Formats: sequence, C-alpha cells, structure tokens
Amino acid sequence: MLPDWELILRLLLAALLGSVIGIERERLLWAAGLRTHMLVCVGSCLIMIVSAFGFAGVLGPHVILDPSRIAAQVVTGVGFLGAGSIILRNEVVKGLTTAASLWAVAAVGLAVGGGLYMAAAATTVIILIILAGIKPLEERYRNSRQTVELHLQATRGAMSVGLLEQTLGWRAARVKQLVVQAGETAGMDEVTVTFGKMPLKDVADMIESLSKLPSVSGVREVRP
Repeated sequence: MLPDWELILRLLLAALLGSVIGIERERLLWAAGLRTHMLVCVGSCLIMIVSAFGFAGVLGPHVILDPSRIAAQVVTGVGFLGAGSIILRNEVVKGLTTAASLWAVAAVGLAVGGGLYMAAAATTVIILIILAGIKPLEERYRNSRQTVELHLQATRGAMSVGLLEQTLGWRAARVKQLVVQAGETAGMDEVTVTFGKMPLKDVADMIESLSKLPSVSGVREVRP
C-alpha cells in the first residue's frame, strides 16, 4: 500500500497533467475545456489507485477474487449517466463539466468503498478546487474572446471573402458572417463583418489592417 502523501501526490500530478491538455483545448474554445480535462484525469487516477490498492484486504493466497471488475462496471455505468447531462443548446454544448464531475465522484465512491479514505478525501478537495476555484479564471478567459462586429465602408464591389483572407490572415477563419449592402454614399458599400470568439486583443490589429486598404474607410467596432 502506498503512503498517503504519495496518493495525494499522484492525484495532484494527474490534475496538473490534465490541466496542460485542458489549457490547449480551452485556447481553441472546444466544449471540453480546462476543468473537464482536469476532472477526467483526476477521476481516472483515483480509479487506477482503487484498482491497484483498494482490494488488498480481501485477497489472500487461497482467495480467487477479482473485485476490480466491479469498479470497471461502475466506470462504464456512470459514463452513460454523464451522457444524459450533456445537451446541445444553440450550437453550444452544455453539461460536459457536470458529466465529468459525476464520473469523478463515482471514483470517490469507489475509493471509499475500497477503504482508501485519504485518497477519497483528497480527491474531493481537488475536485472542489477545480469546480469552484478555477471557474472564475475559465470565465475570465472566455469573456476575453467574444463575438465582434466590424462595420466599414468600402468601394462598391471591392470587399470579398478573398480580400479578408488576404488582409487578416488566420483571423479570417473566425468570420461567421459577411454582409455587403449598397451604402447611401454613391459608389460605396456598407459592410458588416461578424467574427465569432475572437480574442479582443486582436480587434485593434484587424481594424488597423482593414483601415490600410485603399478601398476601405470608416472602420468601427460594434459589440453585438
């Protein structure tokens, strides 16, 4: 049996390593972000600990028993339960973190049932920190990447998706909608470009790049 400090170290390391991948996914704004990856990684670590050390008390030289099979079935069953909490609403996936927390809590229950009280308590604290402590940081990051609209005037027929790609580079991939309408000024179009989940720090650079085009004038940002 491992000492308690090593159990806690393994769980913390799992949370850290899960966060490394979660940050990368969060950067690209995938539905499964930082907290989801951390929860799944911590839960997996605890289930592995339970499978390896949680049944030592019932095994012996004359006992043929594989109680870890029960843990495997719990993991599978809770996976279906978590799937029921995941919904798609307005093209946004909701409930992934809840599903991951359900899965991790199942691991806590397995640890308690196997007599690994310290591991279960430590995992509970880590999960609470992930859910409550990291959420403000996650929300602050997501709030910095919002939908942005740029309104501009351009010479009639000059604005196109190709011109945006040439001018904005990789940022053009964030364009959700391009609307070109005849403007009140003769020979000019009123153009509205909508960007989805664009880092706000890049908006000023986009305005500057578009303003340098000879066919474009009057670029301004409008928050939807």
